[in-house]
Amino acid sequence: MTTIPIPAEADAGPTAFTRAMILTTLTMVTMLYAMTVTIANVSLPQMQGSLSATTDQIALVVTFNIIATAVATPMTGWLAARFSRRAILIWGVIGFTCASLACGLATSLEGLVLFRVMQGAFGAPLVPLSQAIVMDSYPREKQASAMAIFGMGVVVGPVLAPTVGGYLSELYNWRWVFFMIVPFGLVALGGVLVYIQDRSRAGSSHLDWTGFLALSVFIASFQFMLDQGERLDWLDSGTILLCAALAGLALYVFVVHSATADRPFLNPKLLLDRNYALGLLIVFIFGMLNFTPTTLLPPLMQGVRGYPDSVIGLVLGARGVGTLAGFFLMFWSNRFDPRVLLVAGFACQGIAGWAMAQFSVDMTTWGVLWTSALQGFGVGVIWVPLTLVTFATLDKRSTAEATAIFHLVRNVGSSIYISLSITLALRSARQNYAELSTNAAPTNEALTMQDSLFGVWSIDSVTALAGLAREINRQALMIGYLNAFHLFAITSFAVIPVILMVKVARR
Repeated sequence: MTTIPIPAEADAGPTAFTRAMILTTLTMVTMLYAMTVTIANVSLPQMQGSLSATTDQIALVVTFNIIATAVATPMTGWLAARFSRRAILIWGVIGFTCASLACGLATSLEGLVLFRVMQGAFGAPLVPLSQAIVMDSYPREKQASAMAIFGMGVVVGPVLAPTVGGYLSELYNWRWVFFMIVPFGLVALGGVLVYIQDRSRAGSSHLDWTGFLALSVFIASFQFMLDQGERLDWLDSGTILLCAALAGLALYVFVVHSATADRPFLNPKLLLDRNYALGLLIVFIFGMLNFTPTTLLPPLMQGVRGYPDSVIGLVLGARGVGTLAGFFLMFWSNRFDPRVLLVAGFACQGIAGWAMAQFSVDMTTWGVLWTSALQGFGVGVIWVPLTLVTFATLDKRSTAEATAIFHLVRNVGSSIYISLSITLALRSARQNYAELSTNAAPTNEALTMQDSLFGVWSIDSVTALAGLAREINRQALMIGYLNAFHLFAITSFAVIPVILMVKVARR
């Protein structure tokens, strides 16, 4: 594992205009990547129908993109040391833009998932490299202001992408949520070519390939097992058994190699720092909660309630607005104990999840909007204090490597929990459909009485029975999603005791 190289300062630093253009360019690069975090979610139901995929299959579009980002992010330091920051940014933006175009042109689910993996892999180095260059371009007294502007790219992307993408998807089709990224990519590429001139390299670089490959195989195999386990009937499937065995073997190799290698891919000695170890646990749970609602809500809103893509985009955009409000609040975060902010942030997520668990098939647009915004607000409140407490007591020399592990754990938590939530929703829906459908029979006196009194449902023809079956499926699917939201709320509140174990330096 290597750190991102820091070039020697030139005799004369960049001018104010050059700094401003560097900041603008790298904010655009960051926004480019941040857009893809939520942009695909808005059109998941339309993709599912177009590609003839099931709910758990179309979730691969989200989870494998997150996994590719998680695996590739720790390689950023090695890549920058070997090829220079400028080269990695150029090829990262080119690869990311081309992969986005290929996603829009995909004709099969397998192709779309492959291009989303490429999108995540090419996009992974963009944010950490951009952040490092911004920090190096500004003197220490101006870094806080620069980072505040830079952070807007992270926040604005998830607000802009689903809102505009939802309208484009409804007006044209789902492919335009990916096509809309291409112009942003070309603008960002032009800025990088003109204003980013850092061609320095660190000379010799080291990457623990054994640890990297073992970790990659473990994450990919374990994630595939979670994504496809329900559809393939878990351990009754040879494919799932093979994935489980491969994941177990890869994890064993990774743990043993990390404990014995002189320079492992991820240094286990970092876990000896109490705050850092607790921070990894908290950020894992934070990752679990972060994007799960944005994956569950689109198919719920369209499949159960029939909302168009434009409204779904507004709902996901409301989450981004909530996150933006949470980030603005953090300008005054130094007045509060970070543990209080963490508890408040996770409490907001828990309250939002509990409110979502009270939805019905007659849920309102306002109900979905305010709960999404509250969940996003919790995300914005959590991020800054979580970063502060995690690295508060860690040796500064280990910051680069520790940051890579931090983001890796967060992304893995996101992909795992999304898969588990979808599995819970689908399994619950099937079980409830089986239970509810037994009551839709001529021998059920309550049903026949209801038919004669209200005339809502009829069981006298095949068409009427098909309509009744669709309604039963809708109600069962709703129960499945409510169970997933209950789990979301419980997870949010369960992390609070861990937060209280964190040590904070006395003022």
